[in-house]
Amino acid sequence: MATVSYLVDTDILIDWLKGLPWAKRLIWSGENRLYCSSVTRKELLNKQGLSDGERKRIMRLLRHIRVLEVDAAIAVAASELLQKYPHTPLKTSDALIAATAWAKHLPLLTRNDKHYNFIEEITLLPIADNISE
Repeated sequence: MATVSYLVDTDILIDWLKGLPWAKRLIWSGENRLYCSSVTRKELLNKQGLSDGERKRIMRLLRHIRVLEVDAAIAVAASELLQKYPHTPLKTSDALIAATAWAKHLPLLTRNDKHYNFIEEITLLPIADNISE
């Protein structure tokens, strides 16, 4: 079976940290090549009240996912998205994540489809909140 590449949104990695079985299967299946934005890494590691144990679990998880740094092309793409969609719920952090998916030609895997479903430049793969375990 061919390996499939995805950019995962922060919420997917939070679900793994919560121990949700579907997220564990996604990350450990070996059938997927997973990427995340450096914005996601920042969001996970900057959570208020993060314990040393939680920080270590996040770092362990991030060793198995390719972290894509925000470069000039991604920054320009994010700026374009923010200008194109000014009357939407698009936040700067979400624009950077979407721009990463756009610039790297990766489908975005998320449970927060309302943050991204209006962005024509990306392929969105929403995951329902009620995934069967």
